[in-house]
Parts: sequence; structure tokens; C-alpha cells
Amino acid sequence: MKNVDIKIAPSILSADFANMASDIISLENSGADIIHCDVMDGVFVPNITFGIKMISDIRKVTSLPLDCHLMIVEPEKYVEAFAKAGADFITVHYEACKDNLADVLKLIKSFGVKCGAVINPNTKASVLDDVLPLCDMVLVMSVYPGFGGQSFIAETLDNVKYLRAKIDQIDKDILLEIDGGINNDTVKLAKEAGANVIVSGNTIFKAESRAHAVLSLKNA
Repeated sequence: MKNVDIKIAPSILSADFANMASDIISLENSGADIIHCDVMDGVFVPNITFGIKMISDIRKVTSLPLDCHLMIVEPEKYVEAFAKAGADFITVHYEACKDNLADVLKLIKSFGVKCGAVINPNTKASVLDDVLPLCDMVLVMSVYPGFGGQSFIAETLDNVKYLRAKIDQIDKDILLEIDGGINNDTVKLAKEAGANVIVSGNTIFKAESRAHAVLSLKNA
């Protein structure tokens, strides 16, 4: 594994939406590296979270990179809006755009935003072989997307290991992110498999000290 700098990306799916600004500032003060924004449309996944305005409002209160994970159908229709709202990364699901994934990734990059591809737990990582050179980030879901607080699916570590080997093989600085069921135990497995961006929600937001939780995940 060439990339050893571990980044912690708290998921604001676990935040208090009525106090989002203070929660974002708290994360920044706690040593978070990236803010992970789960955008759900109620169609691609059975839940609805927030959209473009939330990203725009968050952008006003933090200088941290905003990692916008689009769990939506036809994400290409909204790429420009999320880019203009202040996204630093936009990731889209392979399952949502199987036939035009490369085009969507190129579209994201055309707006000066870093792009990424996401796979669900039941999708083999090899489906990303052809688009991997286009990516700035790859996200492996270690739970089925839609809701926070789910249990880690250990079998998804095979996808992380596969992608780590591929990334190292093509010798490009691509972030390898994992999301779902991450705590102080499962984060060790994720790191050993090769992930270097750790998304975590409840483990951070429910901790007595968010700064301690971030540091524990980073150093576990």
C-alpha cells in the first residue's frame, strides 16, 4: 500500500440537521480531514436526505473538502449544480450509471471537481477496471446505502483489497474510501485492506469527544 496518509471523513448523515453549521465547525475543530455528504433521492436508495442547497450552505462555514456522495438516479443531471454549490469531490454509483459511468466521471472533471466511482457491497470491484484511471477517488460501500448505523459487511474488504492492488499497479494517486459500519474495530480491517479515507458517522457523532473519536479512528 503506497498511500499511508489516513484521512477521516465524518458523514453528516449522523449530524443534527437543525444545527448543521455548529456540527460542521465541531468536526473541523476535531481534526476531520473531509466532510462526507450523503445525498439520497428516495429512488436509488430508500431514504431522502438533502440536496444542492445544503452543500452550498455547508460550503459557507468550512474550508474542509466536501465529498459529495450522490446516491441518486441520473446523477449527470445534477453534477453541474453540485459543482457550483462547492463540492470538491463528486462520487457516483456504478449501479446508477452502468452504461455511461466514464462519461459522467469526465463531466464531473470538466467542472474542475475531483471525481469518484462507488460500488455497492454486492458489486465486484472489477467493474471499475476500465474507469479507474479517470478517478480521483474510489468508494467501497461496506453496508448497503440508504441508512446510517448499519453493521459492517466484512466481505466487502475483498473489494478494497482488489482496488488497492489495482491503484498501486497503475501508480496513480487515487484515494480509496470505505463507508459503512466503521468503528474502532472495523477501521483496522479497512486500513489493513488498503483503504486510506475512512467515512464514519455514529462513531464520531455519538462520541463524548469528537476529537478523540477522530484521532482514535486515524491511529487505530
